[in-house]
Amino acid sequence: MTKLNRWKMWSVMLAFYAVTMMSANAQTYSVVCICDVAGFPEILAQGQDGNLYGTAGGGTSGDGVVFSLSTTGQFTVLHNFSGSDGSGPRSGLTLGSDGNFYGATERGGLNERYCNGCGTLFKISPNGNLTTLHYFNGQDGAYPYAPPVEGRDGNFYGMTSSDNRDNGTTYRISSSGAFTLLGKFPSGGGFAPFVEASDGGLYGTAPFEPGIVFKMTPKGIVSRFSFDWTDGSEPWGPVALGSNGYVYGTTELGGLYGGTYGVGVIYELTSRSAITVLHDFGDPNYPNDGQSSTAGLLYATDGNFYGVTAGGGTQNRGTIFQITPNGEYSILYNFGIDGSWPGATPMQHTNGKIYGVAYEAVYSLDMGLAPFVAFVRPAGKVGQTGGILGQGFTGTTNVSFNGISANFNVVSDTYLTATVPSGATTGYVTVTTPTGVLTSNVPFRVIQ
Repeated sequence: MTKLNRWKMWSVMLAFYAVTMMSANAQTYSVVCICDVAGFPEILAQGQDGNLYGTAGGGTSGDGVVFSLSTTGQFTVLHNFSGSDGSGPRSGLTLGSDGNFYGATERGGLNERYCNGCGTLFKISPNGNLTTLHYFNGQDGAYPYAPPVEGRDGNFYGMTSSDNRDNGTTYRISSSGAFTLLGKFPSGGGFAPFVEASDGGLYGTAPFEPGIVFKMTPKGIVSRFSFDWTDGSEPWGPVALGSNGYVYGTTELGGLYGGTYGVGVIYELTSRSAITVLHDFGDPNYPNDGQSSTAGLLYATDGNFYGVTAGGGTQNRGTIFQITPNGEYSILYNFGIDGSWPGATPMQHTNGKIYGVAYEAVYSLDMGLAPFVAFVRPAGKVGQTGGILGQGFTGTTNVSFNGISANFNVVSDTYLTATVPSGATTGYVTVTTPTGVLTSNVPFRVIQ
């Protein structure tokens, strides 16, 4: 069967699925792209141009690629890794305040004493200009999966999964490549990116021991919570922060159901380090509810969490689910021919739709949520200028920080910059466009 005929066949079937989803559940599942994004739990990032950016396996040398993808399905390879500049980009990209994307390759780079290519950190421009920022050597870490994320100090923070003694490491790196080793984990590191809390602390996960959630300041780890199998085990994905300041996430194993090792849970971790299981996968009261979530949760603008399971569901190919902060759980979609075994944490585009990656497919889920604006960095001091993502910015007449008007500059229809005004306090940001007022998905925190 030719690629064209294959696409026509998929298009007919996917159209049927989309119509079925809309009529049955007031939501629409669609495949944005049937493309070579298989094998890795990719996290998509929204760029200043409104496109989605990520990493994938394959490429001209088989070492992986960086790609861009429009929301209408135009797939473009920006860079082919060749081994010497990295190999195996595992977990996608994060957008920096400078407009570049930052990521990691699990292997490749320089041949060091402790490993034959311990991995790299890189930044890449939207047009594909890649700069290698750091080559890991085993002593400062090895085999990084997750992309580094930008902290409020302008540096980037991340983890590696190992080092020359099977210890995971945490690190800080500047946008120009100045690298600092922060600490080590005695039983293996993490595979998911950090998430910054409102106080500037960074939350992360490490799946072994049988797994921990921890909080780290720029100087090192300050607190940790260990799972005990009954409340979950092996948290592979990143955490999500609710509006209440609590931490939410999933585990691949553990819980009350699914045999000796369990099939995972959805958990809530309060600031008092007390864990509550919101949902046990495999619960007989929720038939075909999915199992083994290796992805994290998305906290969306409707105040609910969204996630995926890598297995289970009616066709045993995974599910998309929704869960409220008080634990009301529902299945939104069962994967089948239109994507399978999703391992990537979903993200919400400023157009309101949810996007994610499954085997050989990038999908969208339209829950009818309204467009909004999002920050590249959700914190700053008075006088600092930051970036705001959205759409329809051409002709914008006002940007306000919790009711205080700010100086702004419309860079494009999907990106503007604004300066934190004098007198601003922590709160939501609004952007007044010709078609209406857009509100930020999270409060902007004004640092004193």
